[in-house]
Amino acid sequence: MNSRTYGRTGKPVSEIGFGGWQLGNRQDWEAMEDDAAVRLVHEALERGMNFFDTAPNYGLGKSEELLGKALAGKRRNAVINTKFGHQADGSSNYGADQIRASVEVSLQRLQTDYVDSVLIHNPPFDMLDGKHGHYEELEKLKAEGKILTYGVSVDSIPEMLEVIEHTNIGVLEVMFNIFYQETAEAFKRAQDNNIAIIVKVPLDSGWLSGKYNSQSSFEGVRSRWSPEVIRKRAALLEQIKFITNEETTMTMAALRFILAYPEVTTVIPGVRNSAQLIENISASAAAMPEAHVKKLQDLWITEIRDQKLGW
Repeated sequence: MNSRTYGRTGKPVSEIGFGGWQLGNRQDWEAMEDDAAVRLVHEALERGMNFFDTAPNYGLGKSEELLGKALAGKRRNAVINTKFGHQADGSSNYGADQIRASVEVSLQRLQTDYVDSVLIHNPPFDMLDGKHGHYEELEKLKAEGKILTYGVSVDSIPEMLEVIEHTNIGVLEVMFNIFYQETAEAFKRAQDNNIAIIVKVPLDSGWLSGKYNSQSSFEGVRSRWSPEVIRKRAALLEQIKFITNEETTMTMAALRFILAYPEVTTVIPGVRNSAQLIENISASAAAMPEAHVKKLQDLWITEIRDQKLGW
């Protein structure tokens, strides 16, 4: 597994990380058994994956709990990112006066006395510039050693620029993949400010795993796609099949496209079993050919950017 530097912390992190949304998540998937989840985290560590992304609302607190259980006695081998804003009871509260309590409960679930980073989890735009006191509270927690750095999780260029230009954050978690390339326009600005970049939704909610087609139907959180959007996405998948071959799955290629950007620190696909874990990690074994990267970038500009695909 290749590693990259986690911004101002100076810590090396695996360029393929562990997206923990699915751990204990019975709302959107059939949750894996607790012991299986713990074994999966252990296997990730053994295979060189050391970056773990979670949040209080993932599995209504269960994701943090399982991660804490799995990393007990192994904390020094892991880099943990959690969040603030969406709470374990399913509600949202972005009040700056709630940050400390949220972080301290996360630390309890994670069975640790510090986390490497805390992100404000998709807050309203008005909160991004820090005028409501959020970053002052995070600075206090940093001074106390309870967090090493902090930032925000956002989805768009305007949000990224707002925090890059008006704050001193150390981490940005952003949506970016072959079908959603807008955010790359701000990558260099982030890098110039020594801001680590975590890429979320790297497989476009499963589409870039190659397992869906025009006949696919969806339940739960994925039922948001209309029949028209499903047809559009399926047609685009046909256009990008050139990035796969006998040794390279669609998942591996999709992750390699993201890793072709040197500004990216780590990418966090979800993982539910050992086979998915191995496939994700395999993306780190080789680089996407430059010609393929350029062709995908051109496809975004000419055919994808103006389509209404949602997320």
